[in-house]
Amino acid sequence: MIEILEASFRDPAGFLFRAEGKLYRQVNSTYKETYQALHSSGLFEELFDRKMLVKHAEVDIPALTGEAWCVIEPMELPVISYAYEWSFGQLKDAALLTLELQELALEKNFSLKDASIYNVQFLDGKPIFIDTLSFETYDEGKPWFAYKQFCQHFLAPLALMSKTDISLQQLLRNNIDGIPLELASKLLPWSTKFSFSLLVHIHWHAKFQTKHADKTIKSDKPFTRHAFRALLDNLRTVIGKLEWRATGTEWNDYYEANNNYGAAALNQKEAVVSRYVQALSPTSVWDLGANTGRFSHIAAEYSGHVCAWDIDPACVENNYRALENSPSKNIYPLLLDLCNPSTAIGWANTERDSFRERGGVDLILALGLIHHLVISNNLPLTRVAKFFAEIGDNLVIEFVPKSDSQVVKLLRNRQDIFPDYEQGQFERYFSQYFDIRESTKIEGSERTLYLMSTKPAQP
Repeated sequence: MIEILEASFRDPAGFLFRAEGKLYRQVNSTYKETYQALHSSGLFEELFDRKMLVKHAEVDIPALTGEAWCVIEPMELPVISYAYEWSFGQLKDAALLTLELQELALEKNFSLKDASIYNVQFLDGKPIFIDTLSFETYDEGKPWFAYKQFCQHFLAPLALMSKTDISLQQLLRNNIDGIPLELASKLLPWSTKFSFSLLVHIHWHAKFQTKHADKTIKSDKPFTRHAFRALLDNLRTVIGKLEWRATGTEWNDYYEANNNYGAAALNQKEAVVSRYVQALSPTSVWDLGANTGRFSHIAAEYSGHVCAWDIDPACVENNYRALENSPSKNIYPLLLDLCNPSTAIGWANTERDSFRERGGVDLILALGLIHHLVISNNLPLTRVAKFFAEIGDNLVIEFVPKSDSQVVKLLRNRQDIFPDYEQGQFERYFSQYFDIRESTKIEGSERTLYLMSTKPAQP
């Protein structure tokens, strides 16, 4: 079976496709000279060695169209994520990677023809560039045509997250080509106009775009290599100074001060989760409501990779930063509102996959989550069970009854309209979609852990 991937259809230099389950990239004849020059320059090998670009190898398989020059097989990453699912630190590191990549390319007389956030993914806790065909031969004196895109994709969202509100990152969900600079300029506080770099790259840049939107701009002054390097240095400096403190959110200190687990109960919960995951030895795990990743790290010991999804941006940020000193590099901290997850966006809703379309994982962890879905968000237990069964083959879930202090807090200021939220009904509803393999009462708490496997779909 052959499938052309919609994520790369805009690039005339080539496209991604999948054949017999493997990922390939067709390189078109129009890119032949550039591709050969990149290889002979040593740039690809240098970027491979620095782990800044996914490795690829030429393969002898049939191309899909007559435009082809060759086919390459890139290293396939275990997880695909998007910038509206990243923490502040992830987006910042992706921006700095893009600038460093451009600097190294310039040394070899190449440039990036685009500077898209979608050219970056994560591997082993660090950003990595994935678009092999994003380079072009450097033309001395010509401007960096990717400059506007870099500002819209990286600088504008980082500035808004740092200076206005962290939630403005979600503007990227509605703006597939980055946040318009005119909008960013309006949303940024007046004080940012006293930062010369933000003034130039966002505020003045936005005014220039608006003023000359319907004009062809010509300049008698060439954009020299020295000016190019100065631009990159300035962008790196302004991005390096942007900060966001990952503190003060509702769930960031959950395991330290905001939970009702004693030390013995928490140790037992860790041991049970570890035993359940080890018994399954899954390749892929989604930890839904992962918080700062305490149980993601346990799951990572016995699995290929773990996506640690959470709604709290501070939790995701701290989880990402903790990877630097963690022996487990196979964890992917990502931002998710499970009640309003990432949708499919782009042309015909096909360029970027939805959260659900990236599902089909071996194991779902849902610890300390069910009461928030049902009590806080009015989701029926049956719908939650059905959804989990659709995206995962196995489930480790924690039932939190109404007698639990956390549920008591949730019901304190609202009417209890959840008569079927009790353990017996929970087991009956979930048994429609899962085989309950084991359950363990956590001593010293009101909670119970379950290990379940999805039932085969009925014809």
